[in-house]
Amino acid sequence: MQKRFKELTEREILALAIQNEEEDGRIYGEFADALRESYPATADMFEEMRMEEVGHRDRLFEEFRGRFGEQIPPIRREDVKGFLQRRPLWLVRPLGVNAARKHAQVMEMEAVRFYQRAAGRVTHAGTRELLNKLADEERKHTETAGNLEEKHLTEHARLAEDASHKRLFLLQVVQPGLAGLMDGSVSTLAPLFAAAYASHKTWEAFLVGMAASVGAGISMGFAESLSDDGSLTGRGSPWIRGLIIGGMTTAGGLGHTLPFLIKNFHVAITVAIFVVCVELGVISWIRHKYMDTPFLQAAFLVVVGGVLVFLTGILIGSS
Repeated sequence: MQKRFKELTEREILALAIQNEEEDGRIYGEFADALRESYPATADMFEEMRMEEVGHRDRLFEEFRGRFGEQIPPIRREDVKGFLQRRPLWLVRPLGVNAARKHAQVMEMEAVRFYQRAAGRVTHAGTRELLNKLADEERKHTETAGNLEEKHLTEHARLAEDASHKRLFLLQVVQPGLAGLMDGSVSTLAPLFAAAYASHKTWEAFLVGMAASVGAGISMGFAESLSDDGSLTGRGSPWIRGLIIGGMTTAGGLGHTLPFLIKNFHVAITVAIFVVCVELGVISWIRHKYMDTPFLQAAFLVVVGGVLVFLTGILIGSS
């Protein structure tokens, strides 16, 4: 059962402060380790912040030993009402640099509030003095973090980390999204248009297109999720990649499926063909922008593949 902050003894308050500093230092250390490869300057910043938390912890240890001895009661922030609920670090994996900085800001804000309230609860002069000093230091921590960021994130380091951030975005978001969009836009053309030309009924074609789009999205999503856990390749969470590629696959197929809700067959076919042209153009533009592929080359490859699948569907449906 959680205790209210005002019910804590001075011994418990000091024990809680020690536990908080240990946890915050460990979190900063994990941030540094997780970001070391892609964001070395930011990792150095978090490592220096970790060392500051170690200094706070050691001062609290000294105060606790002087007043209460060696036995520290096992109390955590989760045992006390009023603390912000933090998401476990494993839930924010893979850790992004912006997510880490935002998480650190919340930690600093909570530390300031804790020491202010703790200083008001204790009566021992030495302990209150220490807690007030720590509150002042944590209050300046945002400024300190800014100074550390300025120290470690030089212009060259920022450019390198921006480039690394772009590479990770391409690897974890753009590539699976583009693969899904291409698969959904192209692979569903044959069954959709085959069903349309075979039946000349828009509703039947719509049902086939929906089944093909959703089925392809589920298949691609699970295939991507199971193909690579991202631990070595840096491609991020397999489930996030699976959701991205599955969602984009379904969206790519639905784009030219929805026109078959139009009851007039010839109008539906015309609109669907127009949508296909737009989809292929978007795919070509994305390949050109993010994959450094010349636009004409990207358009040629995408259009040729799309046209071949499209013609295959028409030939099969008309036979």
